[in-house]
Amino acid sequence: MNDTELLHLLALLKIEGVGDIVAKKLLNHCGTAEEIFKTKASKLASIDGIGKVLIKNLKNKDVFKLAEAEVKYIRDNNINLLFYQDENYPDRLKHCIDGPVLLFSSGNIDFNNRKIISIVGTREITSYGMDFCKKLIEDLAPLNPIIVSGFAYGVDIVAHKTAMDNNLQTIGVIAHGLNQVYPKVHKKHVAKMEENGGFLTEFWSSSNPEKENFVKRNRIVAGMSEATIVIESAEKGGSLITANLANEYNRDVFAVPGRISDKFSQGCNNLIKTQKAHLLTSAADLIYILNWEISSKTRNDKYVIQKQLFVSLEADEQKIYDYLQKNGKQVLDEIALDCDFPIFKISSILLNMELKGVIRPLPGKLFEAV
Repeated sequence: MNDTELLHLLALLKIEGVGDIVAKKLLNHCGTAEEIFKTKASKLASIDGIGKVLIKNLKNKDVFKLAEAEVKYIRDNNINLLFYQDENYPDRLKHCIDGPVLLFSSGNIDFNNRKIISIVGTREITSYGMDFCKKLIEDLAPLNPIIVSGFAYGVDIVAHKTAMDNNLQTIGVIAHGLNQVYPKVHKKHVAKMEENGGFLTEFWSSSNPEKENFVKRNRIVAGMSEATIVIESAEKGGSLITANLANEYNRDVFAVPGRISDKFSQGCNNLIKTQKAHLLTSAADLIYILNWEISSKTRNDKYVIQKQLFVSLEADEQKIYDYLQKNGKQVLDEIALDCDFPIFKISSILLNMELKGVIRPLPGKLFEAV
């Protein structure tokens, strides 16, 4: 994007009454931000939802001074721009009506990977939540997903650090400009995150980490991902807002169950109870529901992935799983015969395996490994 168009786009976004939805409507109608400011009032008035007050506000020249300062900051600091009509913009976020018109990023973010998941939760993570978060990401590592979170205390930073420990790309969606780090104690993680991943924000360099910004950025966390995972949450919290947004965007939501007496399991248990989230007990649950391929061309071989994900299989279950992996789809009778199990026994074994998410039933009494 050239400086002239960037200047007009930033100015447009500073106009009172212009949010992401209105900005997209104007851009889709006029073609460019520069053209919006050149378009006659009578023509703008013909656009559905564009009224006299907004048209009057578009004549405010003061916004260009603010825009000029931001263009200078962007160019001086080599900030990456992601415009909602460009290929480098997060694909899933393009389909969110209120997705940001313009995003700023730092680091080496590569959105070509379609496996993007967001991990959110309480800032007061417990040892239970920490252990689950680490194990989940370690088990998913062979599938090479991008791990998205908010770079905050608790679940967020545990997710980012574990992703980095497993050489996964991780993205911190922040609620302020790229010129600062919040919380400051996390500054030590910035350089490593930007080596393989980085930071994403819709906020200008003049924006501070205000409370309302954190709520607003949650839609980016939810919208850019295939699924949102809530590790731990109290009955009320920002992660539940993210989960609700993910549901509104028709994304899958997962929640980790906990004891009913645990404060930071109440939010997750309620999501599951109200059917707003899938129950998540292991990486296998997520892989099964998202229908991710177990094999991976970019990382370790299939055997390693199976070993990491399905260590809880009993000996009989492992025997059947290995058989289905080798032979593909098989009918129940063939499985029983080839694996040397009586029919009455194999039926219960297959049911347990189905509940664990390692096989799926097909029409005609066929079964296949997931």
